[in-house]
Amino acid sequence: MTEPAIVDAGPLVAFFRKDDSHHAWAVEALRNLRGPLVTCEPVLAETMHLLRAWPPARDAILAWIGNGTLAIEFDLAEDCAAVRRLMKKYRDQPMSLADACLVRMAETFDDHVVCTLDDDFRVYRRDGGTAIPLLIPEKA
Repeated sequence: MTEPAIVDAGPLVAFFRKDDSHHAWAVEALRNLRGPLVTCEPVLAETMHLLRAWPPARDAILAWIGNGTLAIEFDLAEDCAAVRRLMKKYRDQPMSLADACLVRMAETFDDHVVCTLDDDFRVYRRDGGTAIPLLIPEKA
């Protein structure tokens, strides 16, 4: 697989946590994507929080940002109206800020897949109602 990808917190955490049930999947998925991986700051905040007990993993995430492996390609101030629209539309999920930003990124980066562990992305739709292309583990 050589698609460019928007990456969520789940695969980033699983990549670094060998005890995560999705570790092997995340390693395979992230290694086979065409870089740079793109994400947003809310996803990075979530990732760093979830990896708070793993300082080397947190440092590696920052190194990926520094060397261009992981790129922050979202400006919430510019897309605030669209994010608000999404969070209102999916308030029954409820949609997190990170998820709303990723859906908005999927609308903007229409040639990218969203790499996630979050089944809510099977429900979310791009503006216009089209499904978001996903790289997600098969349901058990």
